[in-house]
Amino acid sequence: MTISTATRVDFQGAMKKALVGAVAAFALECGGAGPYGHASHYVELDQEGSAVATARAYDPAMAHHRAEESRKTPVVLFGVVENRFAGPGGQALLKLSVRKLEPRNWCERAGEEDSCRVTVGDRDFGVVWALASLRAEDDMGSRAIGPRSLVRVAGTLGQDVSPADGAPVVHAAWYRHWPPLHYTTPAGVRH
Repeated sequence: MTISTATRVDFQGAMKKALVGAVAAFALECGGAGPYGHASHYVELDQEGSAVATARAYDPAMAHHRAEESRKTPVVLFGVVENRFAGPGGQALLKLSVRKLEPRNWCERAGEEDSCRVTVGDRDFGVVWALASLRAEDDMGSRAIGPRSLVRVAGTLGQDVSPADGAPVVHAAWYRHWPPLHYTTPAGVRH
């Protein structure tokens, strides 16, 4: 079977249109800042806004002193992964160092959004464990969630606590991931 030149050109044109459409859809889904938030200020992904809309910022003191009350409302937090273990039901159990989002992201070159990195504080606000069902790209491979990754987690505090250290466990309903080197801290900028 011979493919005519006109058919080949039509096929190539269709492929180019599909590729342009996929790139445009990806850019829209990422809010224009890409999946790693390359912008001077934090930019939520579309699904992130709905996932964190009813959640309150995680408060370690409230989680400790008012545990029953703090389990009634979903929480949201940023955490640097200290370690990752296998959890129940194929989930990942992440030990997180809780961090606060900095007011502005650090940018390597002023005025160039693509040089910006999501920036969280250096100060550790305690340890939280998170149980999360990971997406395939975050579970295995070069950009898998592991030590020094950053995650933003939205979920509920469970009645369970970590047997290792008594820290609370967040049952993640949603998460966002930044591999190492795709975010920074003020100390990281200085080095």
